[in-house]
Amino acid sequence: MNLDHIKRVYLLGIGGIGMSGLARYFKHLGCDVQGYDKTETELTRTLVQEGIPVIYQDDIALLQDTYTQSATETLLIFTPAVPKDLKLKAYFLEQGFTPYKRSEVLGMISASRFTIAVGGTHGKTTTSTMIAHILKDSGYDCSAFLGGISSNYNSNVLYGENNVVVVEADEYDRSFLTLHPNIAVVTSADPDHLDIYGDEQHLIESFALFLQRVVQDGISIVKKGLPFSGDITYAKEEICDAYAQHIHVENGVFYFDYVSKQTEIPNIPLGIPGLHNVENAVAATTVALQLGINADKIKAALTSFRGAKRRFEYVVKTPAHVYIDDYAHHPEELRAFLTSMKKLYPTKKLTVVFQPHLYSRTRDFVDGFAEVLGLADELLLMDIYPARELPIDGVTSTWLLDKITIDRKQLVSPERVLEIVKQHPPELIVTVGAGDIDRLVKPLKEILENA
Repeated sequence: MNLDHIKRVYLLGIGGIGMSGLARYFKHLGCDVQGYDKTETELTRTLVQEGIPVIYQDDIALLQDTYTQSATETLLIFTPAVPKDLKLKAYFLEQGFTPYKRSEVLGMISASRFTIAVGGTHGKTTTSTMIAHILKDSGYDCSAFLGGISSNYNSNVLYGENNVVVVEADEYDRSFLTLHPNIAVVTSADPDHLDIYGDEQHLIESFALFLQRVVQDGISIVKKGLPFSGDITYAKEEICDAYAQHIHVENGVFYFDYVSKQTEIPNIPLGIPGLHNVENAVAATTVALQLGINADKIKAALTSFRGAKRRFEYVVKTPAHVYIDDYAHHPEELRAFLTSMKKLYPTKKLTVVFQPHLYSRTRDFVDGFAEVLGLADELLLMDIYPARELPIDGVTSTWLLDKITIDRKQLVSPERVLEIVKQHPPELIVTVGAGDIDRLVKPLKEILENA
């Protein structure tokens, strides 16, 4: 399909973070953009405010007439998360429309551009957002499709004047294999999405295929220790092609030195906390240096970087209470996050509110979750968020809770979380998970700010 001829775009599952980015992109190009999603959220309400109508009923009668004809000028985009029996999708197919996955459209957009693609089972959202910010802040410029809302730009899509695009490369459903990166970054390859891949080996093979899609004379930048190689390795405090050293915390700020064979950048104050984010910054800095961006400009951009929403995001930060929200939903993400919390606030009691995401992920990594959640001083565990899955017999939050060895732990509803925090406001609390736990953020913020 030639995207230059598109006048209208309809998105089935428009409320997803990646889908909403495409909606905004085509709206920016001047297309008429509309969509469907099952549930109204803050993100869909924002799209409506931006002039992108959204419907929430699977009802053909709600489609505007312009979307029932002229298939050649209308682009239909869908997410695999929508039900296979969705009436709207069936109707579009009957009318002769060709449905495209988000990843396919992203591949079309990036095909004629200098593409920087960041993949990994975790770390990719922060790293791609960080790269985009360095390019914007330094004056190099770029467009970007991000898997989160950038706190610096309050958007998941950025528009640039040059031919460079930064893309978060999603491994789910092998979506990233539609891309042809000029620079590819892989941050991690821990077992995940085993409902798609079946086993760890197939996941690793998929990342290896992603790296093979780097164009001729392109560059691959891969975290040291992964079971596939790249042109450049990077790490946190491990000597390799590019690494961080002298990592330390001053007044809640992480500082580090960037070291590579060609460049050293001393005493960088990172704008967001976390040992894992220091490692992400090493990857982002390596990309920026490959583009010829000045070291001082990189340092300034890392200092002003404010992260992505729900990635180590400070919600409340007062002398009495600290509340941080994070998207971590894999044991290794949780380990990195909670370890950094302990390093930042070694004397504070840590209360963790966690919502497991997917029955299959909970089943596959239950022992890992149990071990890592044991880092909490107090745990409030919510029910599993099912997302696209049906329940699996025996896989419950109670099963997980029984495996966690700390004394202060309980299974709670969202309402009970609010009651507990209101009765005994904790000095340090985090909400963690990839489901709808973010609905607790506003009420928790209100309780703690008035405590």
